[in-house]
Amino acid sequence: MTDEVVNAGVIGVGSMGQNHARVYNELPGTNLVGVFDVDDERASGVAAQYGTTARSMESLLEAADIVSIAVPTQFHYENAKRALESDVHVLVEKPFVDDPENGSELIDIADDRDLTLQVGHIERFNPVVQTLRDLVEDLDIYAVSTERVGPPIDRAIDDSVVMDLMIHDLDIVLDIVDGDIDSHNAVGTPDCRYANATLRFDTGVTASLTTSRVTQEKVRGLTISAEDCRVKVDYIDQSIEIHRSSVPAHIDDGSLVRHRHENFVETLTVEQKEPLKSELSSFANAAKTDSQPVVDGEQGLRVLKLTKELDEEAKSIPDQKRRVQVDAQ
Repeated sequence: MTDEVVNAGVIGVGSMGQNHARVYNELPGTNLVGVFDVDDERASGVAAQYGTTARSMESLLEAADIVSIAVPTQFHYENAKRALESDVHVLVEKPFVDDPENGSELIDIADDRDLTLQVGHIERFNPVVQTLRDLVEDLDIYAVSTERVGPPIDRAIDDSVVMDLMIHDLDIVLDIVDGDIDSHNAVGTPDCRYANATLRFDTGVTASLTTSRVTQEKVRGLTISAEDCRVKVDYIDQSIEIHRSSVPAHIDDGSLVRHRHENFVETLTVEQKEPLKSELSSFANAAKTDSQPVVDGEQGLRVLKLTKELDEEAKSIPDQKRRVQVDAQ
């Protein structure tokens, strides 16, 4: 790999892959050497837009030091394996893979070849999350709740709302809460467009996560209830508020005794950044310096396994409901 600039490529240039191509083209430390897509016309269009070349897979892997893989989830494994076996560093979009066993194999290949394998959990690179990680070190957390909801979108998505949306919040919760998960459960609608999950950690912390594609308001938020404050995170606005209460006091003005309990809100300053630029810059740097990526394969595999379990629970029909359906027939 060159000392100055990392040669980057993108495999799969749908809506997400096109953004990867744009960012690699804009970052000062990367050189976009090409893109590949099974749709030749789309690959050529994206290549022309960002001043690069539409290549065959073989040609791209020969030219690139690093690649982003932004194809549908069921093709993550085969593309990542081919790239790693070509000695190319890999960032694979979330969810990591379809089958956790395939994820373990990719981790082993990357380790054997001393390659960087990063999983694209982009919310880790939201500046509010980076600020939050410093904040939670001093908090005695009781509970965490998250909302990732919004109206239907105008493009087809193969993954359920749990695999597509909730996985982001599960990754953040696992990152900021200490301990292992003692128990979890999830429920969802039959069409898999709304789901709620609860987690309980062995440290006593609980988490509640809600995701939806049928809510007529776009919300991306996280709230922490702690010993002496309540922390509200807005991913969209990239803002953090800390709500605190003063000590209750009784005021005697001579004719009336009144109770006073004031609330204080502290708004933290968060440097505004595009998360994808931070993510790809971090990935390129990890590959270049042989350092640990922010979200490595093991972390991606951990959240994948939990997400798949919750997805199955959300899709399952309770025994009582199943009996009602059978009786009705």
